[in-house]
Amino acid sequence: MRAHDADVIIAGAGMAGATLALALKSGGLKPLLVDPQPFDAQLAPSFDGRSSAIAYSSFRQWRAIGAGEMEPHAQRIEQILVTDGRTPGAAARKPSASFLRFDSSEISGRIEGEPLGYLVENRQIRAALSKAVIEREIPVIAPMAAKNLEVTPGAARLILSDGRALTAPLAVSAEGRGSVLRQAAGIGHIGWGYGQSGVVCTVKLERPHEGVAHEYFLPSGPFAILPLTEQRASLVWTESTARGEALRHASPEMFHAHLMRRFGDFLGQVEVVGQTFVYPLSLLMAERMTAPRLALIGDAAHGVHPIAGQGLNLGLKDAAALAEVLVEAVRNGEDIGAEAVLERYARWRRFDTVTNALAFDAFVRIFSNDNPLLRVARGAGLAVVNRIAPARRFFMHEAGGGVGDLPKLLRGQAL
Repeated sequence: MRAHDADVIIAGAGMAGATLALALKSGGLKPLLVDPQPFDAQLAPSFDGRSSAIAYSSFRQWRAIGAGEMEPHAQRIEQILVTDGRTPGAAARKPSASFLRFDSSEISGRIEGEPLGYLVENRQIRAALSKAVIEREIPVIAPMAAKNLEVTPGAARLILSDGRALTAPLAVSAEGRGSVLRQAAGIGHIGWGYGQSGVVCTVKLERPHEGVAHEYFLPSGPFAILPLTEQRASLVWTESTARGEALRHASPEMFHAHLMRRFGDFLGQVEVVGQTFVYPLSLLMAERMTAPRLALIGDAAHGVHPIAGQGLNLGLKDAAALAEVLVEAVRNGEDIGAEAVLERYARWRRFDTVTNALAFDAFVRIFSNDNPLLRVARGAGLAVVNRIAPARRFFMHEAGGGVGDLPKLLRGQAL
């Protein structure tokens, strides 16, 4: 029998897939990445204009696997301010009583000096991960799509778009919501659209943001102001699908006028820099996270609404958990593609992913409307949580990825 091409073939060299590859390499395994996009294309500003809120535990993982090159581009989040309101203007001069403040100084049990999290542009994350992948000589086949998956008793056989076949004890889908390997393995999914789009752009601010992230709940959906380095902010502006499309095609002057109605003037003049992106918002949950010789991570397993900024963090948790399970299995002499090994991964991640997805879905339905009864209830809920320090600390630990049975990498420990 010929040797395998790798220990693990990862379809998808994006942020979750590249993180998994680096984690496996750090534990002594031989990963191989396959991606339909040219590797360099993922680094272009036009490829992905979003920024991501990175939990402090996720950032520990990147340091542990040697992907710390993004640190100069990471903006610390020192506070998060959450406000509920009916009228536009993310910083009304008379703040609503429906107000919630999270402060990094309140969190105990973190590594000294850690903030609530970090804001990093996706292109900077991709650049740092790509550099680390190249430095560690992890093979990447790109541009090349995965077209099918065949499973034998001892191997996963990945069929590429050029007809080649690669084999490994395990294949991993990090392909995103449209995962080809998930479909090839017969794993179904459930989900629905929200009739909303996320309008994303980067702005230059006149006044310092001081590391404060704002989330303002309007009837159409959340409006988030996320601090970036160089006195900038990433805006994630939720609108109905129809309004999102109108904003996509609006003139720069019209777009800026609509933006300022929601932003307010508390950070002075705001200048849009770079492109504006519009993304449809939906929920997708795979019915299973594993199949014979296949594991799913990231959006291939669970695509969620960005209301809590946790989508990428869930995928990074998947990568940390799967890497730990596989490295331990190799050290114990087990077949890393065996059902018992993959079930350990699925069991570890199943509860967290399902409960988070359902919680985010509930937040969308509760906060993206103007129902008078719900407004009263959610306003009272925010006010109560704001007054109870243990409740605030729990939510901060949860958002920072510090709750539950954490994989070693999320604790900053090597595999």
